[in-house]
Amino acid sequence: MIHISKGVGIASIGLFLSFLLNGCTRPEDNAIKPLKQYEPPPDSTNVAISTYVPKVYTIEISGMKFHPEVITVRKGDTIIWKNNDLVAHCVTAIPVNAWTSSEIPAGASWKMVANESSNYFCAIHVVMKGKMVVE
Repeated sequence: MIHISKGVGIASIGLFLSFLLNGCTRPEDNAIKPLKQYEPPPDSTNVAISTYVPKVYTIEISGMKFHPEVITVRKGDTIIWKNNDLVAHCVTAIPVNAWTSSEIPAGASWKMVANESSNYFCAIHVVMKGKMVVE
């Protein structure tokens, strides 16, 4: 039971009850506030989006040579070695067997996706040499 002393008015009791029920907060503290609009971090505007589409290059094997002998590509490009010679050849990385095509019969081809620069040769005919430069 609450005892009300003399001289305490109804308004004072109302204010006291309001503090008890709502705590010591102001009405504006409980107001619904709009959410902040999302803002990306400051450095995210400098991120470049790659639009590069990998390409396909063909190296012709003919006359006991690779044509072109040196090719420059980008990482992810595909290189096809097409054997237009009369005999079988292969494409083998230097150092030996980092990767290899195995035998490519006359009229056939072999392909790989370029990941890193490499010198290569035909392990069947060691005088045949080429170079793949990956940028």
